[in-house]
Amino acid sequence: MKVKIKKPTGGQVATAILLLILGILISMQIKSVRQSNELKNLEKARAIELAEQINQLRKENSSLRSQIYELESKIKEYQDSAASISKTTELLKDELDKVKILAGLTDVEVPGIVITLDDSKLPATANVDPNSFLLHDSDILQVINELRAAGAEAISINDQRVVSTTEIRCAGPTISINNTRYSAPYIIKAIGDPKILKNSLMMRGGIIDLLKEFSIEVKIEEASNIVIPRYTGTLKFNYAKIKSEGS
Repeated sequence: MKVKIKKPTGGQVATAILLLILGILISMQIKSVRQSNELKNLEKARAIELAEQINQLRKENSSLRSQIYELESKIKEYQDSAASISKTTELLKDELDKVKILAGLTDVEVPGIVITLDDSKLPATANVDPNSFLLHDSDILQVINELRAAGAEAISINDQRVVSTTEIRCAGPTISINNTRYSAPYIIKAIGDPKILKNSLMMRGGIIDLLKEFSIEVKIEEASNIVIPRYTGTLKFNYAKIKSEGS
């Protein structure tokens, strides 16, 4: 027996097409919503990730800022320490320079006076000791003492720097100064206030008056700039020691 198949009517075809289109649209909508949700989730995850990165960067920035402050503080400490060391070094250098001047271990060039002493040129006379008309170590020592008392800061005799160990003593017809013999004239240079130094020697009844009584030739000149050389010998201390603070 033959089955008779009915042909779809136009309404049924239209309905089927509408349902197909509706299915496709619904499918696309669902897919679009799904994609939108996935996109939103990705954006949210990305936002969270970015927020974490920002927080991490803030932490790192805060840490770096702390390191910067710490380094700046250390730099300031080093600068202050360097300035202090520089100041201390400068003070030590000044003190060392003063000690070197007092010890005669450096050349000095400042105002002072120049004294020239020479034996008397008068002929010897009867009943007078001829040695009285000659310069002696005691005469030189008295001049040196007067200059020191007047504040002389450096002294030389015939360019021999007078230091703590300098000997001034007669050696026959000469005078030994720093183990070097010299004969007259003797040129004594002294650094200090020229007028004060000169007045200390020229006071009435002083050493210059005494020398002139025996016609010893004396010449005193004020100088705005004289050079006194450093001591060229060797300073040795076999017994003198610096006292320790605890002793």
